Amino acid sequence: MPFTYARTTHFADTDAAGVVFFANYLAICHEAYEEALLSAGIDLKRFFADHGVVVPIAKSEAEYLRPLSCGDKFSVSVKPKALSENSFEIRYEVTRLGPQAKCAARARTEHICIDSATRARKTLPGPLEEWVRAG
Repeated sequence: MPFTYARTTHFADTDAAGVVFFANYLAICHEAYEEALLSAGIDLKRFFADHGVVVPIAKSEAEYLRPLSCGDKFSVSVKPKALSENSFEIRYEVTRLGPQAKCAARARTEHICIDSATRARKTLPGPLEEWVRAG
């Protein structure tokens, strides 16, 4: 099931033109990913610690449709989808909230599960696989 993360644009998110800096959209999407994992009961401290398995982002892409400015309220939908037994994608949609509600950006990240020592692909750990499959 998709997860939705609500947020406000902070001054630190913006560039000299007063809109969200392009790279910060991916950082905001990663915040939403972490919140989605938390809401699924996944312990982030354990998840991001090296226990022989790591899940790096192998690919990212973003499409910027409308600017967000400081103080704008927005939401980020998080939709994971399995790609294989050891990889998944997450599609994000950033939507400005309020009377002018419109999609501001879309992003996609692709993650792969690997052994931290050998870098060989591994199957997704149980709780992560469950989260992805539920998406």
